Amino acid sequence: MKPALPLLLAAACTAGLAACTVGPDYQTPSIGMTSRFAEGDGASLGDVAMDRWWQGFGDRTLDALADRGLAQNLDIATAVERINQARAALRTTGAADLVSGNISADTTRAKSQSGAIGTSSSGSANAQLVLDVFGGEARARQQAEAELEASELDVGTARLAFLSSLVGDYVDARYYQEATAITRSLIDARQQTFELVERQRTAGLSTDLDVLQARALLEQTRATLPGFEQGFHSAVYAIATLLAEPAQPLLDALQRGASQPRPPRSGEAGVPADLLRNRPDVRSAERDYAAAVAAVGVAEANLYPSLDLSGVVNVANPSSWSFGPSLVLPVLNQPLLRANRDQAVSAAKQAELEWRSTVLSAVENVQAAQGATRRSRREVAAQQAATSTYRQARDLSRETYEAGTTTFLDLLDAERSAGTTALALALSIRGLANDWTALQVATGRGWATGPTTTVPD
Repeated sequence: MKPALPLLLAAACTAGLAACTVGPDYQTPSIGMTSRFAEGDGASLGDVAMDRWWQGFGDRTLDALADRGLAQNLDIATAVERINQARAALRTTGAADLVSGNISADTTRAKSQSGAIGTSSSGSANAQLVLDVFGGEARARQQAEAELEASELDVGTARLAFLSSLVGDYVDARYYQEATAITRSLIDARQQTFELVERQRTAGLSTDLDVLQARALLEQTRATLPGFEQGFHSAVYAIATLLAEPAQPLLDALQRGASQPRPPRSGEAGVPADLLRNRPDVRSAERDYAAAVAAVGVAEANLYPSLDLSGVVNVANPSSWSFGPSLVLPVLNQPLLRANRDQAVSAAKQAELEWRSTVLSAVENVQAAQGATRRSRREVAAQQAATSTYRQARDLSRETYEAGTTTFLDLLDAERSAGTTALALALSIRGLANDWTALQVATGRGWATGPTTTVPD
């Protein structure tokens, strides 16, 4: 930059008392998106920020846990506190950063060499007004406003993360309860089979090997029970952490049991363009980009002269005052300031790339969750049919074994198959619930929700 150019720019900007705002003006980025998801129907969702999707499970206990968690979760509380921090940072911009000053006063009592004792008092006041000639402060305020908006959206991201974890842990807890109940039922059934085989051996209709195999199957089933019980406890402990509550009362409450949560048939994903409005992480990334662009203007303004008006009033004997403008030219540190500006430019480009990456990841999340949900529904339907069929086959095998028209191996195989499919059905229902939950979170449903005023019993 030529030496005279900063002065000319300063003169041009201060003429008419209007500030020049240097640096790039922010423009909302755009990204090419398809009109529908890979397996979607192309219908827009609209605004789903307040959609309390977890109520679709029809589980009052889950609804109550969600309400408590939305009010108590520590991650959400931390995100809310970051809003307070961002608001305070915004208050430091604008006039608050352009005007400074202070008042001081002192009194001194002293004894002179002649022995006279006297008191002297003085005071001073000074003020300084920085003229935002090149708009650096205006850009700093834009940056702070964008950062505040990003922090507000980050609360929505924290809510969705909490809801995803809570529903997932609750689904797991009910799955492990169901698996525990199924396993206990299998233990009872296999105990009866073991006793039946022993009676058949006494009557000479079965062998010692049959008895050993029946007992081995019984003990093998018993061995799986502790793992399911531990899974339930671990899921409840995770829920307690999410709610910031002690675990024992929650464990006692959930120990009563309930059926596995099943999602409703609805599960629309909308269109990719919906994500730009409904995903708080996408919107927050866009605000981060806006803040980064404003930071370029701040760094650019530092390259140019700064102009301020300052005045001092001294109240003493004698009194004095002074007032006048001062102009500071950044000359020797230009290489450093230019390097800072270039860093800001690169950071803005990175922020834009991060926004694009966030959008693409959001699209991927929705497509994967939508496909998984559809396939999980088919899996559950098939498992239900298989479970019913194998249950009938087991009952029939037991009748024919008692009648002596089938072998013990046939009965043993039917017992194993019935137990395996019953547990597989419970696992499929768990998978469907988790896939449907992932789809709701991926589409941004419910990110602006809070606890209801009344919590269900």
